[in-house]
Amino acid sequence: MKMKKLLCLAMGLGMAFSAAACGGNSSTSNNSSTGGGNSGKTIKLTVWCPEADHEFAKQVAEDYKKANPDKTYKFFFGIQGENDAATKVLNDVTNAPDVFSFPSDQINRLINGDALARIGGSRLDTVKANNSADAVDSATVTVEGEERTYAMPYTDNTFFLYYNKSVFSEEDVKTLDGILAKCTAPDSEGKNGKQFAMPLNDGWYSTSFYFGEGLGYNVTFDDAFGETEITCDFANEKGQAVTRALWETISNPKVKPDTDDSKSAAGFQDGSIVAAVSGIWNKTTFKKYLGEDFAVAKLPSYTLNRGTAEEKQVQLVSFAGYKLLGVSNYSKNKAEAMSFAEFYSNKQNQLLHFDLRGFVPTNLEAQQEERVKNDACAKAITAQLQYTKAQKNVPSTLWTPMQGLGDGLIALISSGATADQLNELLTNAVSQIEK
Repeated sequence: MKMKKLLCLAMGLGMAFSAAACGGNSSTSNNSSTGGGNSGKTIKLTVWCPEADHEFAKQVAEDYKKANPDKTYKFFFGIQGENDAATKVLNDVTNAPDVFSFPSDQINRLINGDALARIGGSRLDTVKANNSADAVDSATVTVEGEERTYAMPYTDNTFFLYYNKSVFSEEDVKTLDGILAKCTAPDSEGKNGKQFAMPLNDGWYSTSFYFGEGLGYNVTFDDAFGETEITCDFANEKGQAVTRALWETISNPKVKPDTDDSKSAAGFQDGSIVAAVSGIWNKTTFKKYLGEDFAVAKLPSYTLNRGTAEEKQVQLVSFAGYKLLGVSNYSKNKAEAMSFAEFYSNKQNQLLHFDLRGFVPTNLEAQQEERVKNDACAKAITAQLQYTKAQKNVPSTLWTPMQGLGDGLIALISSGATADQLNELLTNAVSQIEK
């Protein structure tokens, strides 16, 4: 999932939180937590979540207190974007938050850094029984033939198309060509455009072009889940053709390729963006701005090898993973943190998360609720899941080079690009991904 959030930002080692912003005192390191139970002592738990989930997390914490009246809890909340949660946790793993949210592709890295407590016993039985098999699998690794689960799933994590249905028909949004035919480029002052937005300088999104053509990577791990070898075939002949199609998209003035959540939201609000690729976390915001014109669909196809005998439509294939809740292996209140993480991700709170932000549950019973089954975004995600690559065993080296590739292509817009320049950017990116 890839969120960039800021509220009471964790700085430095990521453990000093403002009392005014986060509802606690200024000493929130796990080293200050004390035992609880029936001893009468206060149980202190630090929780990291994205900014948009801050109020939800506080509500869950209050409900948890009410569900456990025999104990005294004090919660501290740190705002941490999930896209770099592993990096921040591993900066000081022994003082990490007790509970934190992260995307499933980071699990190997967190296990390798000894950051996650393993889930077992009856709690693991409950997690497995209550959630979809794929969701549990995203939190599970195999070590010496034994499956071990290290986190609790609570929602899908993929992306799809949002669009203004007063501009596009359902037929239009099946292809990128159909979408761009109804878009308009901004004028010389950068105004009056109606653009398609997709963060093509973000590897989470731009890889969908390569995955669609069957390209990918392979990662070899040691027993501790450290990466020992990484290969990637993006730079072969097929990959070069995909890069030309990616460049064709990025350089189209009807496309906004350097967008992010805030830019897409602002564009839907003022009408300068009429279609955008994003995830479920933006449902509430986009729906507010589009109103009755709000619509969603799976990702479109794009044209590969345009103008040649090999021209064809290629379906964009997105990453599909899950958002997970992990418990620090160094938590001073590990059992309590596990109980809270289980409560946070239970059926009731997955449905609350759905109601507040549209997050599609992984809980099997919650998925059968009528309001979930009939939700437009849930249907779009279901349609897109037929065209996805599992966000598991992803190279840790993938993101920065793919961002560099996108930024490099965007930088060439004003001057145009030759095939040699495109291939050079691609080769450089792949050389940085491989290990």
